[in-house]
Amino acid sequence: MNYRKKATSVLLLAVMVVTALYAGSMGSFTQEEFKELVAGPTETLHIWYHDESMTEYLTSAAIAYKDKTGIRVVPVISTGAQYLETINQVSLFDQDRPEKAADPDEIPDLYLVRNDSLEKAYLGGLAIEAKDAKAILNTGKFPKTALDAVTYQGKIIGYPLSYETSVFLYNRTYLKEMAKNQLLAESGQESAEAEGTTEAEDNTEVNTEEPSAFTEEEITARVNEMIPETIDDILIFADQFDAPEAVEAVLKWDVSDIFYNYFIIGNYMSVGGPTGDDQNQISIYNQETIKSLRVYQDLNQFFSIDTKEVTYDSVLSDFMDGKIVYSVVTTDAIAKLEGAKQEGTCDFDYGIARIPAINDEMKTRSLSVTTAVVVNGYSGRQEEAEAFAAFLSDDYVTQLYSKSNKPAARLDVVYENEKVNIAMEEYRNSVPMPKMLASSNFWVWLEICFTNAWLGEDVNSLLMDLSEKIMTQVTGEEYIETYIEEEEIVQDVIVDEGMEE
Repeated sequence: MNYRKKATSVLLLAVMVVTALYAGSMGSFTQEEFKELVAGPTETLHIWYHDESMTEYLTSAAIAYKDKTGIRVVPVISTGAQYLETINQVSLFDQDRPEKAADPDEIPDLYLVRNDSLEKAYLGGLAIEAKDAKAILNTGKFPKTALDAVTYQGKIIGYPLSYETSVFLYNRTYLKEMAKNQLLAESGQESAEAEGTTEAEDNTEVNTEEPSAFTEEEITARVNEMIPETIDDILIFADQFDAPEAVEAVLKWDVSDIFYNYFIIGNYMSVGGPTGDDQNQISIYNQETIKSLRVYQDLNQFFSIDTKEVTYDSVLSDFMDGKIVYSVVTTDAIAKLEGAKQEGTCDFDYGIARIPAINDEMKTRSLSVTTAVVVNGYSGRQEEAEAFAAFLSDDYVTQLYSKSNKPAARLDVVYENEKVNIAMEEYRNSVPMPKMLASSNFWVWLEICFTNAWLGEDVNSLLMDLSEKIMTQVTGEEYIETYIEEEEIVQDVIVDEGMEE
């Protein structure tokens, strides 16, 4: 395959996408600005990306950067499955003419990539250590989670741009109704209504006036008190909730996808340490992960979910239809729910909260993926490329959410929708996706482990087997775990007596 032709075709695709956007939603750009962005001299920075939702942001940023610096930037979309491999091949040589070095005008100068691919990119020469000329790569600008995500072997090799993590979703309409009923009962008005019914049956005059209203502040305060802080709280709620007819499940999430399950063991399982790149920091099989996975397994007694039938989209659809009270979703759900409300396909108010802890003693921790802007080690314009990377992650990042529906990894971005700010709190506490190539099979095996645990297999054996597989893969030698005698697990960590009914 001729990779020069590949790069050219990809660039043409980018131009077509930008053209479509200009004709549609980006009418604020002048015709002159648009022509200047995609045409002109070859002395240009090329930024590659693989997520179409980033097109408007990158195109808009390129125009703003041209106005600010006079430097032209051309966004290039490459949506193929072998994204990094394509960047590598275009950067190194033309396969049909190996004697000819890569054309500098075709090499991606910088690109967007998920943090779990950074080891592969760095070892392949496709990423270099950030010089950070603007001194923005610090905990004053970014949470430690974001900096850990883009760190490899002690070097920061990318600028954090956006993130995705799990958050807790709840039907605020249902909680609001329950809050009103609780306040009504506490005020004695519910009792008065009951007494009135009895008196009416005795042909005695009753008070038919409406009960006094509660202020919005009182109702909101009670709703906030009702948002579960632990899984125990959810189970207690399920036992007390007088569910409307439409409700099919108090709690439902995509139990078939490890991204939505990881929170249950995230605080106690380590694969690569804080930066996900240290083969000496692997802890999969321990007392805490065994306890945590048993809690997950026991949840199937109360929230029976078919792993073969459930999908993320089906869960979100059921929530919009009022069939679910609580769920675990990713940050993209916020924009989807807002869109559904605007279109009139979701009549319920919703809220976003931190993922509940397991109980008062055992904590949870979500998984997160950070998208970084990385400078290509084969670019001949590395200094200019890094300046634009910093511009995307710092100066222009306030435009990111409005143009892509992706929350920024930077700390001080304020969103009109407060729910996105809550998601940042979950991100700050999350575990960055590990970047070790040696543990590449970990996610497939972990997902199988969770599926089998959900279906009732022995949790201790499953985690022991998982650890042995990963450690054998990482060390290159057969690894045998020492069997862990489990500590006594107090059953009411999960349920009160009678809750199963």
